[in-house]
Amino acid sequence: MKKIALEEHFLTPALVPHMRAAMPKVPPEGAEALTNLMLDFGERRLQAMDTAGVDVAVLSISGPGVQAEPDAVLAVKLARDANDALAAEVERRSDRYRGFAHLPMQDVPAAIAELERSIKELGFVGAMVNGHTHGVYLDDARYDPFWERIQALDVPLYLHPTDSFVLPYVLEGAPELLKPTWEWNFETSSHFLRLLFSGVFDRFPKLRIILGHMGETIPYHLWRFDSRAALIAGKRPLKETPSFYLKRNMFVTTSGQFDNVPLMAALAALGADKVLFSIDYPYEDSAIAGQFLDSAPLDAATSEKVARLNAMTILNIRA
Repeated sequence: MKKIALEEHFLTPALVPHMRAAMPKVPPEGAEALTNLMLDFGERRLQAMDTAGVDVAVLSISGPGVQAEPDAVLAVKLARDANDALAAEVERRSDRYRGFAHLPMQDVPAAIAELERSIKELGFVGAMVNGHTHGVYLDDARYDPFWERIQALDVPLYLHPTDSFVLPYVLEGAPELLKPTWEWNFETSSHFLRLLFSGVFDRFPKLRIILGHMGETIPYHLWRFDSRAALIAGKRPLKETPSFYLKRNMFVTTSGQFDNVPLMAALAALGADKVLFSIDYPYEDSAIAGQFLDSAPLDAATSEKVARLNAMTILNIRA
């Protein structure tokens, strides 16, 4: 089955230190191997895509990228350089690659300018943001001009995990739960819910936010969000129930969740138009990801939507 994959990472040499500083603890040789894979745009990456049946990969900087950079001026330069480097690779292999913009979110006007340049001049299909930026989440009022611009450009934003700004006490002394095992899950789902409950989707109703890992467990909770939200005293008013926004504004990918249980839950909760294939290359095995979707218990029409048709619609990708 031919596929489009949305969470497929690369690096530029200048951003390797940012990635290595945030990487989960792995043996040095493993970190080096992952780094080399993300610096490569040639045969190793293409072979992995072919193994999974991926025709087109939407490439993005591996987190945390420039959002971890304390110098905002340097972050702007590094983001622009990364986008230029990706645009050159996409141009070389326009049959196989597309790009998500990398943005310096610590400087909102610069992030807006880089978003617009990436979409209008470089031809990218959306943007990826790696969670909070030095503890500032995207529901902060300073980001309203950014949301206004991304809505006007009619492109999606992929909300990617990052480390907690302050490690929750419940994770203290439990290193097994850090980063991708559990920390990133509730960090990212909570970030999305901040957007919802702060009214971002009322102010900008056409936003499309993509979450990886089958929606970071959110599809399991739609009924409970509605039930509990109705009981909150003094809550900020929303025009609709929480599940309304989850079904309208959220899309999820299969990245790093190659199991039928969360797949069927996401499809049942959100609908067949809201689930998209992804791998999370090179952190996950491309062959396993491809085989998972090829053998999933889906009818042919749903399989085609998840594999590529939804991505073609949401990202405006043409075969």
